[in-house]
Amino acid sequence: LKNVFSKQNAWQFVLLLLLLCANWGIEARKWQLLMRPIERVGFLTSVKAILSGLALSLFLPNGFGEYPARALYMKDGNRMRSIALNVAGSMAQLIVTLIAGIISLIYLKQFSWPQTMQIQGLSSLWLNGIISMIVMGTALLIIIYFRLSWITGLAEKIPFVYKYKYLIESIETFHWKELTRILYLSCIRFIVFAVQYILVLHLLKVKIDLIDAICTTCVLFLFLAILPTIPFADVGIRGEAGGQLFGLLTPNAFGVVVTIAVIWFVNLIIPSVAGSLFLLSVKLFKKADKLNKKT
Repeated sequence: LKNVFSKQNAWQFVLLLLLLCANWGIEARKWQLLMRPIERVGFLTSVKAILSGLALSLFLPNGFGEYPARALYMKDGNRMRSIALNVAGSMAQLIVTLIAGIISLIYLKQFSWPQTMQIQGLSSLWLNGIISMIVMGTALLIIIYFRLSWITGLAEKIPFVYKYKYLIESIETFHWKELTRILYLSCIRFIVFAVQYILVLHLLKVKIDLIDAICTTCVLFLFLAILPTIPFADVGIRGEAGGQLFGLLTPNAFGVVVTIAVIWFVNLIIPSVAGSLFLLSVKLFKKADKLNKKT
């Protein structure tokens, strides 16, 4: 660790922080595009909304806190409507994570894990079953994603849903080209996230083949996407999962755990601090606005 924090590695830490900005900047741009059917949002406002959502979601499982926090930055009539559009964005990111995870899982099973699987007693049949279920789930999710407008139209015919159709009808405006663009941005963000892991693994001298490192990172993302966790408390789960997965290819368990802890701190805790300040400013502004109206 002493060797890692040296002047020679300073540029790599700068790169890590730049990738942090790129990661959440892409997410902000994606949210900005998602909100277009109901409201034009500036990029800076979009960044504030994303970081505020991250801050609130730290204490709720699988990012559920993102939706109400982001909605605070919309106009009063659009807040509930924005939630359905947020779900579409989450679906896009999940699709990218699942596809990359499946490809990586198949590669590792075929080329990197055969000997380790025998030593660890892992069942190839059991692994094939998991891959098959994830493939079917991913295929279904892709169909739903690109047929959102059609599914929304069907849902609106249900009497109970029809009463609240104004909340979801904005999804019908999405063309497949726009959905593909959101998927493209999700893919770039995924790549940025993966590069951060590879960079920190390199910093901590975790000796592992580059392709194996990329694929194992993608499988780790797949695992974390499926498993319901609370971001603030899941560093232990991330460390255990990463230790088990990377442990199949490298004995440097300490380097792997520290890598995951560093990424967790840089990508979640640092931006969440900024997001909590934005949330506080929104609350204070709204209180002041109410007081002014009363007076």
